[in-house]
Amino acid sequence: MQMNKEKPLILVTNDDGITAPGIRTLVEVMKEIGDVVVVAPDSPQSGMGHAITISDTLFCEQVTIKENYKHKEYSCSGTPADCVKIATQEILHRKPDLCVSGINHGSNSSINVIYSGTMSAAVEAGIEGIPAIGFSLLDYSLNADFEPTRKYIKTITRNVIKNGLPKGVVLNVNFPKLSSEEIKGIRICRQANAHWEEEFDKRTNPQGRDYYWLTGKFVNKDDGEDTDEKALEEGYVSVVPVQFDLTAHHVIKDLSSWSLND
Repeated sequence: MQMNKEKPLILVTNDDGITAPGIRTLVEVMKEIGDVVVVAPDSPQSGMGHAITISDTLFCEQVTIKENYKHKEYSCSGTPADCVKIATQEILHRKPDLCVSGINHGSNSSINVIYSGTMSAAVEAGIEGIPAIGFSLLDYSLNADFEPTRKYIKTITRNVIKNGLPKGVVLNVNFPKLSSEEIKGIRICRQANAHWEEEFDKRTNPQGRDYYWLTGKFVNKDDGEDTDEKALEEGYVSVVPVQFDLTAHHVIKDLSSWSLND
């Protein structure tokens, strides 16, 4: 999936909302690389996964985040996946050369990629044939320091522009919560086999109606040296190639031996 050699058109989106500090950093970095158009949610959409809006109206309007910005930005009432869809179908006059999503406030490593609105935006772009990268920092704070991510974002983005990505593949990039001096480099990894052990905190409101808060803890029992969790633990930026074909190809042969048509 090779890109144009001219200055690339870059679609920027996220799931934390168009004014979040993470996307502001990503916009500034992308402006050094290509022509930028931002289409992002008007409010936080974390944990939305690949949800799309089908039973409600969508609003998308041009906004001014900073007066000195020369590029165009659009605020969308929908999900991150909606933002990519409406950007490619209604706003941009041609298919973008690249879509970048983030920088997310919080981890999207291992199983978190399934729930992530950040990565779902990147996956939606990939589905539409656009090379895409999702960026996340392991810091949930709105005051997170995104400065250490800048040089690595440039390096990874420029490599994608130069080399392209295989069809059906997008990149999931996570940054450890470390200073520039502490980050050791970049590792290409696989997704760790980890999960959330979840519980529901049950409470009762003043009207006597029960309600629940989802809680839990993250559990990583994967001891592999080649995982994203291991890389992040050791101070590296993790890069995981993600495919959106969810077929378990290795199981097809076994299932074909079942007596399903008897």
